[in-house]
Amino acid sequence: MSEQQVVQKDVPLEGANTDTMETDPIEHEFIETDLELANPQSQSWKKFDTYPLPVDESQNDRASTIKLCSFARPHMRAFHYAWWCYHVAFLMWFSISPLLSEVQEDLGLTKEQIWSSSISAVSGTIVMRFILGPFCDKYGPRIPMGIILLVSAIPTAMTGLVQNAAGLTILRFFIGIGGSTFVMAQYWTSTMFTKEWVGTANAMVGGWGNLGGGVTQLLVGSVLFPLFKDIYNGDSEKAWRTVCIFPATLGLITAFCVVKYTDDSPKGNYSKLKKQKQMGHVSVVKSFREGAANINTWLLFIQYACCFGVEITMNNAAALYFKEEFDLSTESAAAIASIFGWMNLFARGLGGFISDKSNLRWGMRGRLAWQSFVLLMEGMMVIIFANSSSLSSSIAVLVFFSIFVQAAEGSTYGIVPYVNPAITGSISGIIGAGGNVGAVVFGLFFRQMSSKQAFTCMGGLIVASSIVSIFVFIPGQTGLIWRTELDDSTDEIQTEKAVDTSDEEGAGSLSASEGSTEDPDDFS
Repeated sequence: MSEQQVVQKDVPLEGANTDTMETDPIEHEFIETDLELANPQSQSWKKFDTYPLPVDESQNDRASTIKLCSFARPHMRAFHYAWWCYHVAFLMWFSISPLLSEVQEDLGLTKEQIWSSSISAVSGTIVMRFILGPFCDKYGPRIPMGIILLVSAIPTAMTGLVQNAAGLTILRFFIGIGGSTFVMAQYWTSTMFTKEWVGTANAMVGGWGNLGGGVTQLLVGSVLFPLFKDIYNGDSEKAWRTVCIFPATLGLITAFCVVKYTDDSPKGNYSKLKKQKQMGHVSVVKSFREGAANINTWLLFIQYACCFGVEITMNNAAALYFKEEFDLSTESAAAIASIFGWMNLFARGLGGFISDKSNLRWGMRGRLAWQSFVLLMEGMMVIIFANSSSLSSSIAVLVFFSIFVQAAEGSTYGIVPYVNPAITGSISGIIGAGGNVGAVVFGLFFRQMSSKQAFTCMGGLIVASSIVSIFVFIPGQTGLIWRTELDDSTDEIQTEKAVDTSDEEGAGSLSASEGSTEDPDDFS
């Protein structure tokens, strides 16, 4: 502990745009996201006296940098557990997807029955994402994360017991609950990192978690499945019935570790903070109600449906598409389909990083412009992919298609923490559920249409969603085209053009408390 870096207070972030930081009218509300202080006079207790990372005390000891090679508590430990938990959830969630053609053949299922099970798999997490957002606001992310991983691991291990279409649909519904770990992952990083870094942190965690979709295609479809076939002397049915035990075991181990070895927030676990009177009561119902009443929540809900919804759909559709369209083996189709998920290694993080940089230069207008651009390019890539006639061209387009999908996801969650910082959990959960709603809609397209028709319709809707950014207005922030109405205290210093030097110096001298203004959406 003595070797750790001591916390510094009121020190500007290195390389940060000072006037953007100080004139941001949500700063005060942002620091109240996870800790509604019940007793402002008693703020002495916290689990850690010093931190391995530099932190901003004005933002509840959130880290002001990201060190990927560090696993130290609390910030980077939470960062790595957040993406790993979500990654393992993806491994379980889509463990059977690359083998659906084998399941279809062995159980004698129709295309419609297979797609019904895939729709069920993404439906299971919709309600849970709505519910878990407010629960994170109240209980923190650590314990809900462990519970959901445990709940998802059990049905994953039971995949081999499926005997018919109804059994497959019901089983995949309960496995799909694991997808709601996304809410805890995004809430966790929003709790651990400052607003200048939260877009990057959220995007990297979300992206490396989503990477599980690509890993499971390759790991289960191209590595474990042929291995288990060899073990069972070429019996493919026994292979797919037992292969899902591996991701289920990972889920159980991770569920135990995340509860035991991590922290809810930089200052400690929520239960302890409440006992020490460092955190007030949070109403689950009120938190959800206020999040649902914000129109920006639903606009971002639509846009997230058109990026994460597309990714989930591709996790279910890609292997089947390549196998049927180009007459490939199960192993080869799964390997190619995994390319889509592997772009998460960098693309979602890149989307969040560019969103953060755009915010430093142009404020919220920069974030919204980037959001519209990546959605527009994503939609165009889907339409081109639908009309690609050769395997090589399909793979090439798939790469760029995936990059823009992941970048749009990262961009969306660069905006989310600004909507109403005091109830980030609820808003994050609602918007996250939008991705699953989108997957249900797109799944219905593939269930009822040919692949080309389904891809074309999906691409058209994505292009249309890029326009939605025009209507996003966050109090105290500039809109994409028009300015929003700003508070009097920030109207003079936050302009569409760069402020003059004297204004910058004056803004840079403000403390967090002097520069904050009351946000009309603040309910803390």
